[in-house]
Amino acid sequence: MRTIKVLEVIDKTFLGGGQKNLISLVENLDKETFDVSVCSNPKGRLVNKLEIKNIRHFPVFMSKRFSLKPVREIQEVLRRNKIDIIHTHGGIAGFYGRWAARRFKHCAVVHTLHGIHYLNYRNALLKSMYVWIERIFSKFTHAVIFVSHADKNKGVKYKLASKEKSKLIENGIDFTGIPQTKSKTKNSERKNSVPVIGTVARLHRQKNISLLLQAGARIKNQCPELKVYVVGDGPLRKKLEKQNKKLGTQEVISFLGEREDARRIMSEFDIFVLPSLWEGLPYVLLEAAALKKPVIGTHVDGIKEMITHEKTGLLVSPEKSDELAEAVLRLVNDRKQAEKLGAAFYQSAQRKYSISRMVGKVQDLYVDLFRGRYAGPAREMTFSKRR
Repeated sequence: MRTIKVLEVIDKTFLGGGQKNLISLVENLDKETFDVSVCSNPKGRLVNKLEIKNIRHFPVFMSKRFSLKPVREIQEVLRRNKIDIIHTHGGIAGFYGRWAARRFKHCAVVHTLHGIHYLNYRNALLKSMYVWIERIFSKFTHAVIFVSHADKNKGVKYKLASKEKSKLIENGIDFTGIPQTKSKTKNSERKNSVPVIGTVARLHRQKNISLLLQAGARIKNQCPELKVYVVGDGPLRKKLEKQNKKLGTQEVISFLGEREDARRIMSEFDIFVLPSLWEGLPYVLLEAAALKKPVIGTHVDGIKEMITHEKTGLLVSPEKSDELAEAVLRLVNDRKQAEKLGAAFYQSAQRKYSISRMVGKVQDLYVDLFRGRYAGPAREMTFSKRR
């Protein structure tokens, strides 16, 4: 019995949530059942990871600027490798990958929305255009995966996919693979025993880092020894650094840029903050949970689905820096409560967001789709290493 050939497609190659999801699938799908390869833009940290792990990669440049070239190149990959299932991740990859797959009747199409970002666009015309495009493409997509309950409900509400095609598969990580003790390395960002607050995020409007800067300005008078570290890069970095200077918080808040050792730096945080305006189901919160970090998040879809206020973390308004500052000071001054919240979040996340649960659901979906496209041997398929 031959294996099911799967092509995972994503455009951007930085290590965001969609990329982490893809890597988790490629690494953990049952190797005796699935032959998995990846198609993405040619260069970046994702590609480097794939090379290290000896995972087959097909470079195709996919841009927001419309071009038929990536469609033809993906079609060539599908044809040469006789792909059974194409799984696209995110809007750009979904556009090119699903268009390319239309020519292949025996190729099942899966699309994952890692957060429905365009629903939060301020430009109403642009938002409507993306909704319309997704409605069109969902007609020749066999399954659309949503990573949170809220996103699935929005997807049905905006008719991005039918109820039958809509699948809820929440993100998951390997909680056993993340150390839970603070690092003692000589490269430590910590200064003696001062409290360290931090976030790891792309510097984009979605992540609302400006709120953290405003909270830092409120905090510095009451807790001048506190340090805030922002790990990540993005289009708003220069603007945020200017705001940091204007607020006079350069000695409190430091921008560390995109770091290969981001998880090591996270392990040194006393409190993790995610002040987002919207989310799908953020991987970074799962990583914070695995490290048993007390978390302060904003009361928005995705985050509030993961965190129960006062039980597994604290939730604040995404628009009120005074609430964020108050929450930070509360946990800084009450370490026992902070540790209790971190431990509770770890227990909750470990139950709900395991990598085995996520990968198992995707495997089931792939096999069901394969069975629907082909008859015969596929009906007897079982997983040799069902996780």
